[in-house]
Amino acid sequence: MRDIGPRKALAWGTLVIVIAAPLALAAVSPLLAWRQPIYIAAGFAGVVALALLLLQPLLAGGYLPGLTVFREGRIHRWIGVSLLAAVIIHVIGLWITSPPDVVDALLFTSPTPFSDWGVIAMWALFATALLAALRKRLRLRWRFWLGAHGALAVVIVSGSVVHAMLIDGTMEVVSKTALCALVLIATAKTLADLRVWRVRKSPR
Repeated sequence: MRDIGPRKALAWGTLVIVIAAPLALAAVSPLLAWRQPIYIAAGFAGVVALALLLLQPLLAGGYLPGLTVFREGRIHRWIGVSLLAAVIIHVIGLWITSPPDVVDALLFTSPTPFSDWGVIAMWALFATALLAALRKRLRLRWRFWLGAHGALAVVIVSGSVVHAMLIDGTMEVVSKTALCALVLIATAKTLADLRVWRVRKSPR
């Protein structure tokens, strides 16, 4: 990272607070009392995944100060891998603590509405990872990749936000709401600025 001035330092400091606050407040939640370590780890993996969702559009849109385009792309890919790992840990942890609940969620037969949204976001994330892994082999055009990636990002973000907001769990309500709102705003702005679904006019 290059040397950054006061404004850039303020931007990075604000980002750290926005991400750290929900994690810190979740860590001291009274709902963690008497919970199994695996269950706590699974829950925190979900919180981490939500926090990572905020970084992805900020990196893709080039909004984080002091980073080169090359470094932004590289970090974006690594955070994508970390996001995938966090979701897998989240699901495996819940599976170990309560297999029937996970099966019901995967089959969309769970009585809790938030489960459906979480599963939809999960499959969209897996589809994004698969598409990214096969992009060069399939020789996908840039505009097609950008459009498909953007569409899947909308599903991932919207599904994850609804999933998080419907859960009455360890995350504190105000910080969770603020984080979810910022994720939605950052994603919408990035998609708009990058003109992901821009339709080219045919030459006359």
